[in-house]
Amino acid sequence: MSVLMANTRRDVEVHRYPILIYALVPLAALVLQAWLPRVLGRYMWFDLPLVITVYFALGRRSPVQGMLLGGALGLFQDALTHNAIGIFGIAKTIAGFIAASAGIRIDVENHTIRLILNFLLSLLCSAIYLFIYRILLDMSLEWNWWTELFKAVGNSIVALILFPQLDRTQIQD
Repeated sequence: MSVLMANTRRDVEVHRYPILIYALVPLAALVLQAWLPRVLGRYMWFDLPLVITVYFALGRRSPVQGMLLGGALGLFQDALTHNAIGIFGIAKTIAGFIAASAGIRIDVENHTIRLILNFLLSLLCSAIYLFIYRILLDMSLEWNWWTELFKAVGNSIVALILFPQLDRTQIQD
């Protein structure tokens, strides 16, 4: 019976958004992610495409949709930076899958859980990025875990501000 309740809860609580939100919010995140480092320089301590991937993956509760959104945003982010194509794509694909899978199993309406998931997935993406760069590609990379910790905190703060604003755009049944 509990398995049935989990499926019923999943079906009832899948969030839907207007098509413009699905198109404009990720596009705005990519544009801002490409433009803000020119303004803020080394103080760019957040990753907007990752925050958007986590938000929509948690809301839609579909691992496939989370992976596709994360992969697309990551590849576009790679194309807009000087990084090798596919590194952010792989990291955000994994983050989208994990966020959507967590959204199926736990109540993601709680802001504290969203904040913790965003923080942990940000650290996971940093670890995946480091693994791909140093181990798989065997390239040198200047790396500082304190900076990555600040980025994870920055992502969490952005999520704390952005998630309630995006919640207002949901289509109410």
